[in-house]
Amino acid sequence: MTHPARPTIVIIFTGGTIASTLDREWGGVVPSLTGGEILARIPEIRGHADLKVHEFGTFPGPHMTLERMHDVQRIVQSYVDDPSIDGVVITHGTDTLEETAYFLDSTVSTEKPIVVVGAMRNSSEPDWDGPRNLRDAVAVASNAASRSLGVLICLGGVLTAASEASKTDTQDLSTFTSFDFGPIGRIANGVVMIHRRPLHREVFSISALPAFVPLLKSYAGMDGTLIRCARERGAQGLVVEAFGAGNVTPDVFREMRDAVDAGLPVVLVSRCPVGRIEHIYAYEGAGKHLHEAGVIFADYLNGQKARIKLICALAAGRSAGEIRRSFEWMDAEGVRNA
Repeated sequence: MTHPARPTIVIIFTGGTIASTLDREWGGVVPSLTGGEILARIPEIRGHADLKVHEFGTFPGPHMTLERMHDVQRIVQSYVDDPSIDGVVITHGTDTLEETAYFLDSTVSTEKPIVVVGAMRNSSEPDWDGPRNLRDAVAVASNAASRSLGVLICLGGVLTAASEASKTDTQDLSTFTSFDFGPIGRIANGVVMIHRRPLHREVFSISALPAFVPLLKSYAGMDGTLIRCARERGAQGLVVEAFGAGNVTPDVFREMRDAVDAGLPVVLVSRCPVGRIEHIYAYEGAGKHLHEAGVIFADYLNGQKARIKLICALAAGRSAGEIRRSFEWMDAEGVRNA
């Protein structure tokens, strides 16, 4: 009887809580374990796949910069271009995991599974969730049903699309949630169950990253100072989290309009965790006039992911019109645009 070949999975270790221990000298928890040290604690993980280890670093989530994301992206692309590799897993700190995952989802061209994984408990705790999450991630990356789904996030037995996931809880083991659409699938006792496909994906061919694309959050009484400062500091794009269905204060509206008139791509999202922005209200600062002024509406993306997508579009050399069409892929009636 001929047995199918075992899949070959690359695990890229970047750090985060999954690689952290309690360090008495530092007085707290810090990333310190290498990939090899983590795998040595999970010997059973090699039971269903041949694993290759890539030691990228031991960075906490807040230390993951755009430049490091780009480095990881190039490494991932080189592995998925290798015919001998069946899938890639990346370990990561959960604080910025959704941004790196979405950056990879937006820039790596492949049908092979890519899974980003982290942990909410460190290895010094008795309920360290790193081993389970990593075993699940390898199972997902080894499964043919995971192909052509883009980048997936795997924690607590739940699979979430990188384009939809938000970190929702500072402590819960299943912290990543898709508020609008729910999980892509689940892993139960090592069995991968895929329920649906991601809502929308677009892959950009990028080169040099823009240096400064800030994200600003609306608050009551907000004036235009922060937008003016961003422009004075040379912002190459701007993302604004609006109130509700897509509304801002009159001062912010005027500054956003002036920024668009000056050629700056300005993207609008809602600061609400659920729903998309709309063209409903028509008072000064409301969504209708923002859209008519050329502000780009960002479908269901949250602020941090809209910023990543804008960065990728700028790095791909997209024009303002092309960037708008990229974000506004669905019209106001929910119909996919051509």
